[in-house]
Amino acid sequence: MDDQLAVPADEQLLWLFLLALPVAAVAWTVTHEEVFREPREWCARRSRASRRMAARKFFYLFTCEYCFSHYAAAGAVALTGFRLLLDDWRGWAIAWLALVWVANTYMSLFGRLRLDIRRERVEIAGIAEEVEASRSEPQEGTEEPAAKNTAGKRV
Repeated sequence: MDDQLAVPADEQLLWLFLLALPVAAVAWTVTHEEVFREPREWCARRSRASRRMAARKFFYLFTCEYCFSHYAAAGAVALTGFRLLLDDWRGWAIAWLALVWVANTYMSLFGRLRLDIRRERVEIAGIAEEVEASRSEPQEGTEEPAAKNTAGKRV
């Protein structure tokens, strides 16, 4: 086939998996992290309140990591000229959609990891509260040691 890329397939795959990292990072940061909370909340309000469907859909893009990853991937393909398998516009389209898929896989794994870490923190906090509660309450069958008076002296 004349329009195949001269770049070896293993190098294309390396580019795909590496380029998906910043795409995922940008999409996750814009749609989840505190640094973009105010603009994201404003976009969420606009996506619910706008009268025109096009405006609602446009503002929704900034609240959904899957949706936003399409734009981040398009930007990455445009900035790098990355193509996958074919040397024409079809290679750009394949690269764009493949980047979206890999970036969303990364974001799913990252989201799952954060959820597991949060769950572990809650479990650890619960265990710490139980330990503190058991330390502050006397155990059953044991009494607090009382100070003994021997000939009017405290021990």
